[in-house]
Amino acid sequence: MTAAPEPRKDGMASEEMVWPDELFLDLDRNGPVPLYFQVSSRLEAAIRSGAIPPGSRLENEIAIGQRLGLSRPTIRRAIQELVDKGLLVRRRGIGTQVIQGQVTRQVELTSLYDDLRNSDKEPSTTVIKHAVIPATDLVANMLGLPAGADVLYLRRLRSTDDVPVAVLENYLPPEFADISPENLEARGLYQILRSRGVGIRIAQQKIGARRAQRDESRLLGIDKGGPVLTMERVAYDNTGRAVEFGHHCYRPDLYGFETTLVAK
Repeated sequence: MTAAPEPRKDGMASEEMVWPDELFLDLDRNGPVPLYFQVSSRLEAAIRSGAIPPGSRLENEIAIGQRLGLSRPTIRRAIQELVDKGLLVRRRGIGTQVIQGQVTRQVELTSLYDDLRNSDKEPSTTVIKHAVIPATDLVANMLGLPAGADVLYLRRLRSTDDVPVAVLENYLPPEFADISPENLEARGLYQILRSRGVGIRIAQQKIGARRAQRDESRLLGIDKGGPVLTMERVAYDNTGRAVEFGHHCYRPDLYGFETTLVAK
């Protein structure tokens, strides 16, 4: 069996991952445990141990089946088990890729950038749009500005381990228009605001779900019109002034919200 490819300097495999020879040597082809489950369990153990690192791309189902002497439906079911657990994702044009589990976000006043960092993941950002535009009635109302006032509009794609997780859209008052795209690609928005002395103290937030719209399916690598989680938030500084209005959508197989409920 072919040895694993040399990782890139960033630690990610640059080609399809071929696992260590010993990973499937002990498959029991005549025992009571289904073969798909044996394959799935061994792949899961290799992913969780780091033997198959985050970002690695697996071979296609046909190639895996041929090398293991197993049918394509068996391999497909084994891989689907790990997709359902959030350890693998299928990306159109790329194939099946490893992602170390779903990011779970506490329903707290944090940013996605901070949540990814706190989950030991390395966030990356692509700025899709950065422009000063007239505020719509909705945006003006959310930010406490006159209708038509200038606001900074941001649209960004946030990824982790080279896998897209969320499309982020934000509107900020005009004094923040000098925040550059380069700064946004290097740091989180809340991190930038904190560095400018903005203390975000309270927010109003709404969590929901809908189907992907416009180019969201393509950006997130999901089926056209597939489901996405949504979050809308207005954040206020310690004087009570609105400093940010955002509405974001997230891949539900890679991201979730978590809260603790206490009885009164």
